[in-house]
Amino acid sequence: MTKMSTLCYIRRGGDVLMLHRIVKKNDINHDKWIGVGGHFEHAESPEDCVLREVREETGYTLTSFRFRGIVTFVYGEDTVEYMHLFTADGFTGDPVDCDEGVLEWIPRDRILDLELWEGDRIFLKLLEKDMDFFSLKLVYNTDDELEKAVLNGRELDA
Repeated sequence: MTKMSTLCYIRRGGDVLMLHRIVKKNDINHDKWIGVGGHFEHAESPEDCVLREVREETGYTLTSFRFRGIVTFVYGEDTVEYMHLFTADGFTGDPVDCDEGVLEWIPRDRILDLELWEGDRIFLKLLEKDMDFFSLKLVYNTDDELEKAVLNGRELDA
């Protein structure tokens, strides 16, 4: 199964808005902390999708955002998801409750202390370095273990 999605990390001063996925049952992200985003709808561009998903999940309308990279997420033998990765530093609106989990502003220097996918730690560090647009392939087994990470066509050391 191949999917396309967006993932956005919204920054406010020294904090990042994170979503703790604790609501949905049978959620591949259950108990993990991730950015805000979701799957493309018919005929959406990555920008259309991230704007809609952020508005639906947070109540915020992004006013300043940047397309940062593509993450190819491979899980087992049958799941491939192309995640279009964004950061944002401007928004308007009032927060709403998210039906996928709990939204919380986390200090940027504490993000890596959260329960994250191992591969998320890689791209979150790239985002902090303000690396130019990148392509990151993350290959997981069905025990949620990262087996391989490839950045811009070059395999990273384990």
